[in-house]
Amino acid sequence: MRGVPAGTEYHRAYAGEGRRVLRGILAIVLLVVGFVGFAVLFQRLSEVADAALFDRSGPSTPLRQAAGALGLAALIPYSMLVQRIVYGVRAGSLHSVAGRFRFGVLGRALLVFGPPLLLVVSVVALSGVKSVPWTTVDLISFFVIGMLLNPLAAAGEEYGFRGLLFRVFGGWTRGARSGAIFGIVMTTVLFSLAHGTLDPFLFTSYLVLFSSMAIVTWRTGGLEVAVVLHSVYNVTALVLATTLHVDVGAELANRGAAVGSWNNLAPSAVLVVITAIVWWMTRKDGPACTPETAA
Repeated sequence: MRGVPAGTEYHRAYAGEGRRVLRGILAIVLLVVGFVGFAVLFQRLSEVADAALFDRSGPSTPLRQAAGALGLAALIPYSMLVQRIVYGVRAGSLHSVAGRFRFGVLGRALLVFGPPLLLVVSVVALSGVKSVPWTTVDLISFFVIGMLLNPLAAAGEEYGFRGLLFRVFGGWTRGARSGAIFGIVMTTVLFSLAHGTLDPFLFTSYLVLFSSMAIVTWRTGGLEVAVVLHSVYNVTALVLATTLHVDVGAELANRGAAVGSWNNLAPSAVLVVITAIVWWMTRKDGPACTPETAA
């Protein structure tokens, strides 16, 4: 097991004398297996529990929502394990170039970037709401799950795609800048396509969201800011859906048939501004690199 050499940008942790393409392909395959495998496993467990305990089924139950969140949250330790096994790199380096999770960075990002993103996502939720009846128990369950588990789900996606996958692609080029560009483009396009819609408004919103998180990961040298942006985005949307009695499970199950609008691009504008702010703040020193102590 090795550390990341000092002076290394976040996405170049797997770069070496060779491009390690075969290792990268293996890591990608393992990530996809985990991404699908955990989702299927927790979904099946929730279906069994729903049938046995509550005599119900379908995509719109609190247990199904919890299962989806836990399946994604499992990617956090799983991605660290894949990194350690395939590349022999210490698990902690997946957090950041400091080799640990920087809670100070997360706190500042939450205070500065959280409120404007929460506000614009909330305003977008005012349009096109289709309410369905829920029991009080279900509403409370959705709320608790949304507040406790969906931040972990968002973080799991970041560790898998802006962490492990970004580093895989980022190590396949000769230079750091070309690796960043290649990694940002590949992770953004692939993860946007994985969301199952080609609607121009929705797909564009995904492209902006995921490219913004990849860029801030590169510039800040860690996943903390991306975790904040993704968590605020998802938690706001899902908790508001509970408040407005929206059938989130049914909407996600039929995402391929969803039709977006210009309203879906409002959060994208805020994300572009946030990304520009992060770039401006790192303009002098450039992307954060592994310090001597972390190496």
